[in-house]
Amino acid sequence: MSAIEFSALPSGWIWIPLDQICEINPRTWETQPAPDEKISFVPMAAVEAETGLIDASAERAWAEVEKKTYTRFQEGDILFAKVTPCMENGKIAIASGLRDKKGVGSTEFHVLRPSEEVSHRYILHYLLQRSFRAAAERSMSGAVGLRRVPAKFLGETRIPLPPLAEQHRIVESLEEHLSRLDSAERLVARATVRARHLEEAVSAIAYGYDVPTGEPAAAPPTPGGTDDGLLPRIPASWTWLRLGEIADVVGGITKDLKKQSDPDFPEVPYLRVANVQRGWLDLSKIAMIRVPAAKAAQLALRAGDVLLNEGGDRDKLGRGWVWEEQIPGVIHQNHVFRARIRENIIHPKLLSWYANSAARWFEANGKQSVNLASISLSKIKQLPVPVPPPEEQAAILERIEGQLSMLAATARLSEQATKRSKALRRAILARAFSGELVPQDSADEPASVLLERIRAEREAQGARGGKGGVRRAARRPRKPAATVDGPSAFAGAASVPADAVQQELKL
Repeated sequence: MSAIEFSALPSGWIWIPLDQICEINPRTWETQPAPDEKISFVPMAAVEAETGLIDASAERAWAEVEKKTYTRFQEGDILFAKVTPCMENGKIAIASGLRDKKGVGSTEFHVLRPSEEVSHRYILHYLLQRSFRAAAERSMSGAVGLRRVPAKFLGETRIPLPPLAEQHRIVESLEEHLSRLDSAERLVARATVRARHLEEAVSAIAYGYDVPTGEPAAAPPTPGGTDDGLLPRIPASWTWLRLGEIADVVGGITKDLKKQSDPDFPEVPYLRVANVQRGWLDLSKIAMIRVPAAKAAQLALRAGDVLLNEGGDRDKLGRGWVWEEQIPGVIHQNHVFRARIRENIIHPKLLSWYANSAARWFEANGKQSVNLASISLSKIKQLPVPVPPPEEQAAILERIEGQLSMLAATARLSEQATKRSKALRRAILARAFSGELVPQDSADEPASVLLERIRAEREAQGARGGKGGVRRAARRPRKPAATVDGPSAFAGAASVPADAVQQELKL
């Protein structure tokens, strides 16, 4: 069944394979540069994700790149990242601002050269849709990590083509709406970052207790052979102590592969670095391990134990939270330390919040191998901890939890706003490419007439011995079905009612 048979389009529109209105990977320029002439150089990193923008400021002399396999393109071409994950991330853009209108770039670009009879930006927005990229991802071939979108997929993809005048009206309206959504999303992103910074600030247990220089402050901890840096000045009624002075700190279990197939050893759940996040525990996936019963009993976690990551990426050192007996009999792996506080000298949450705020200390005292960072048991026992008097700890705990609760509510609102914006974006794009975003004008030249003109021009170029790529594209036999068949690619937009979209577009 063809696209036109199962999805009607407005009068004057047609479904058309991309390679009938675009050259796919053309190999020539309109003019050849001189050897010493400079042209633009566009690596993959110069193409922004999902914005349609590129940085064409880098240049190379033609003689430097002529014999290399870089992809060639010219002003107005559409660059389409064909390799994973760049394609999924939306590295698709119109080549603009090129030196002498010529450029070379990554070999991982497909190049689409639209006819001058169609709007390049209309095609760009169509390709940038997440639904289109999802379809392109399904077409990928190749080994894991090196999968690519085949050129054939692009050439055979049918897109809804309106009259040229309407294409321009759609692009103008679409970009106005998307610009407003972009602005709103940037505001939400800034609010999210600010909330995260505030969360880090308010969860510092000494927040609001800084003692000005010149006034009495608590004495620093006894030297522990670590780089403590500049510790905050805390009230004289507080005490600086080392972690090993206030808690029993132990490492976890190292997985013994020989024991994992031995039924004589009990199987127990255990926590890994991935489970221990900054200020929370991710218990969605809990691994199991076989260990001797005595070892399982020795390492079993108790309510109030503070978990601190020993290794992983550098920013994971010391990251952790408090265990509250969510799962019975859980132990912890060797890359997670357990700190069991003695005599209730400090509330477990206060200790964990402080450790989470001590990233600079962990960075200074950890060690970095080629791929992983780690901190030793002896070093982490020397973490300096500010200990407030017992009568002040409850007030500090209440203050932090109250402020974090408000910030969590802000984060939820930001997440909801982001989801709503994405849904609106999908709905607006779906309306744009189904003829519902702007009104039709019966005076517009139908797209079928436009297509005949493009075909005639291609035939003329072929007769004149023009570009082989154009001639082959014009004569390629068509398949009855396309890889992406019309609005079915945008089914996700159907969950947003049309009247709700109209209301949002008025805002």
